[in-house]
Amino acid sequence: MTARVLMIALALALAVTPAAAQQTAASPPAAPPIAGPTTGPVTAPVPVRSILFIGNSFTFGALSPVRRYRADTVTDLNKNGIGGVPALFKRFTDQAGLSYTVSVEAVSGMGLEYHYTQKRALIDKAWDVVILQDFSTLDRAKPGNPGLHLRYAALLAKMVAARNPAVDIELSATWSRADLVYKPGSPWSGQPIDRMATDLRRAADQARAGAPQIRGVIPIGEAWNRALAAGLADPNPYDGTSFGQIDLWSYDQYHASAYGYYLEALLIFGRVTGLDPRSLGVGELAADDLGLAPGVTLALQRLAYEQLASEAARPRR
Repeated sequence: MTARVLMIALALALAVTPAAAQQTAASPPAAPPIAGPTTGPVTAPVPVRSILFIGNSFTFGALSPVRRYRADTVTDLNKNGIGGVPALFKRFTDQAGLSYTVSVEAVSGMGLEYHYTQKRALIDKAWDVVILQDFSTLDRAKPGNPGLHLRYAALLAKMVAARNPAVDIELSATWSRADLVYKPGSPWSGQPIDRMATDLRRAADQARAGAPQIRGVIPIGEAWNRALAAGLADPNPYDGTSFGQIDLWSYDQYHASAYGYYLEALLIFGRVTGLDPRSLGVGELAADDLGLAPGVTLALQRLAYEQLASEAARPRR
C-alpha cells in the first residue's frame, strides 16, 4: 500500500465536519437509527436473530478472497462452502456484540426469479431478516429492464413475509459494472461510470414502492459512486489503477475486489443493525484478515456511514 493511498484514505476517514460528526443516519420506519457503540457492561441477554442472504456471485464474493472467508461461520444452504459477504456481516456483528445466525442461498449468474422458482424449498421459511440481491443487470436478456426485478422481488417478499410478518426485507442495489461501461454493446456503454448504479437504485426503489413487505434498499452502488467521487477508488480500471487509489473491481472489471465486498458488507451491517459502521474502527478484524490498510479501512467505514446517512434525504413511503 503506497503512502499516497494511506494519505487519501486517512484524509477521507478523519475529515469530519462538526455538523457531520453530530449527524445521525436516518432509516425507514421500523429500522433502528444508526448509532455509535454503547458503553458500559451488557446486562441483558443478546437476542439471537436469523438472517438469510439470497443472491449470486455478488453475494458470495466471487473472484476475491472473500468467497471462502470464514465459511464455517455461516450456513450455505446450497452446500458449496461459501462464506462471502454473509461471513463478513457475521464477523462485524460478532465484534459489535450482536448475535446472528447467518444463512446464504447464492447461485452464480442467477436473478431473483431463479431463487423463487428453483430454490423455494430452501428459503421459504421464517427469517428475521432477508437480503435480496438480483442479477447485476436486472434482466440478462434485456439489460436494464426492471420487469423481472419488480415481479420477483415482490413475490419473494410476499413469500417470506407470509412466514414472519415482522421480517425485515432489504433489497440490494448494486454497482456499475466497468466492463459494461467502458466496452461497447451494453445500454451503459460510453455513459458516466455512476449511471448504471443510479439506474439500478431507481429500479430497486420502484420494487420497494410496489411491495409493502420490502422495508428498505441497501445503496451499495451509490456508495461505490461516492468512493469514486471522493478519489479513494479509481473510476476506470481499464487504464490501470492510478497511484494512490484502490480498485473496487476484481480483475474482470465486473465483480468486486475485497475492497468492494468489504464496502458492501459494511452497508448491510449498518442498514440491518442500525449501528454506525465507523463503530467497528481501525482494528476491525475482517479488514485485518483481508489485508486492508488501516487508513483504507477507516475510509470505507466512513463512506458507508455517509451513504446510509444520506438516505435521510430520500422521501419515505
